[in-house]
Amino acid sequence: MAVESIVELSDATFDQEVLKSEQPVLVDFWAAWCGPCKALAPTVDEIATQYNGRVKVAKMDVDRNQATPMRYGIRGIPALLLFKGGKVADQIVGYVPKDTIERSLARVVEPVETAANTAPAATTK
Repeated sequence: MAVESIVELSDATFDQEVLKSEQPVLVDFWAAWCGPCKALAPTVDEIATQYNGRVKVAKMDVDRNQATPMRYGIRGIPALLLFKGGKVADQIVGYVPKDTIERSLARVVEPVETAANTAPAATTK
């Protein structure tokens, strides 16, 4: 995985890592053979870096783990499920631009200042 903060999930670790998480969790359901999943991966990496400390970002390979995707009705991938308080807060299916994911995150996460991506600054826009 390109970003260290991304958690690799399995059926065995899902409940602990996602449902019992104190912070919101964005789960990327993907597969190695899925072209749109590969195209979305850099965006998910960017989200993990940008929202580090505010949102836990996790990935689940649907070929290796079938119980959890079945439990949440995952029929198409890539699928992004956003969990807050152990419940699904939003779902995005298919390849989407980064701003679509950010709009979804904005519903459950504290606003992110532009300064978070740059050197620490005393002023905001």
